Amino acid sequence: MADTPSEAAANQSPAQGAEGKPREQQNARGGRGGRDNNRGGGGGGRGRGGRDNNRRGGRQEEDDGIIEKLVHINRVSKTVKGGKRFGFAALVVVGDGSGRVGFGKGKAREVPEAITKATAAARKKMVRVPLKEGRTLHHDAKGRFGAGKVTIRTAPPGTGIIAGGPMRAVFESLGVADVVTKSVGTSNPYNMIRATFDALVNQTSPKSVAQRRGKKVADLLGRGGASEAEAQADAAAVTE
Repeated sequence: MADTPSEAAANQSPAQGAEGKPREQQNARGGRGGRDNNRGGGGGGRGRGGRDNNRRGGRQEEDDGIIEKLVHINRVSKTVKGGKRFGFAALVVVGDGSGRVGFGKGKAREVPEAITKATAAARKKMVRVPLKEGRTLHHDAKGRFGAGKVTIRTAPPGTGIIAGGPMRAVFESLGVADVVTKSVGTSNPYNMIRATFDALVNQTSPKSVAQRRGKKVADLLGRGGASEAEAQADAAAVTE
């Protein structure tokens, strides 16, 4: 006795399709749909999903709050038998925006690789600079390297960063909000940054001077005609 159409559909194996063939064979023989399923099935394969996930993971690892600023890129060429061979040198300044800053340079045949090398070198050579109220420097300073000479001065709130070129990148990465600078001599970005760092590494804070001399911060700030109450208030406001 023949089965009705509904009973035949119910008795048919779920692993078979409408033509009675296994579904695995249909997917394997399928066109673009089968290939897309195979690519998307494995997260670590050659599919687009695997590449995007790897890229996003790398960006999250590098996102550690460090400010990176590209200051200068220099292109050099070397004449060889087959023509010219180009190379690139990058100068990068990095900082955390709260008192740490560094610079580095890198050379490579491609610009992205040169920037990566310079950033890695800058991260290794970061120095800490004491800041007054977290916005400006504690005192004026002068720096020099080669033919470059710079002068940096502390400034009241609202002044902003009065600096140009490479020096502005240094103070923005450092976290300084108010400063007045002047550069005399060379305009070479490498020498200007080295001169700026020469002035920054000589910065001292009242707390460090008081510890070195075995005194209290209020004793140092109380000189110059300031009252004892004002000195105590200024000493309490000093955080670094």
